Amino acid sequence: MDCEEKDKMLRGELYDANYDSRLIAERKACKTVLHEINALSPEDDERRYDLFREILGAAHGQFIIESPFHCDYGYNIELGENFYMNVNCVILDEAKVRFGDNVFIAPNCAFYTAGHPLDVAQRNKGLEYAKPITVGHNVWIGGNVVVLPGVTIGDNCVIGAGSVVVKDIPANTLAVGNPCKAIRKI
Repeated sequence: MDCEEKDKMLRGELYDANYDSRLIAERKACKTVLHEINALSPEDDERRYDLFREILGAAHGQFIIESPFHCDYGYNIELGENFYMNVNCVILDEAKVRFGDNVFIAPNCAFYTAGHPLDVAQRNKGLEYAKPITVGHNVWIGGNVVVLPGVTIGDNCVIGAGSVVVKDIPANTLAVGNPCKAIRKI
């Protein structure tokens, strides 16, 4: 099967997200596993952990991802050690999303690697692009934070609740707002 669209996606080029049968099949396969994860009893930690290991690109050490959780592919998500993500989080992982060690994410956060062209004709063809997101070590992300394509959040940062992170945040920074801005060193 031709993998040209997936290759373009992974290179950060415009690609067919909506009509490519391979990408559609990969998203459905991930969503099938997520459906099982999100329907599990809270008591079934071992099964949840095994299913996440099945879809995630990498998970180093222990992690907890609370249900419900949603992502597109799973294989582009990499977790460091001691990772915690609270309920109702979304990762659109068309590009790599890397989390360092000791990352704590509050409820209702979103990490979007996917973006769409401003040109309406391209957008209506189902074209999009993807840029990676990197979150460093020892980062705390408050509730309802949105991180947009191509952003890097440095080590030891705190991102305040409700922030929309559109640009890189340097290490050792408290950053808040929409758009999210560094307000002081920590």
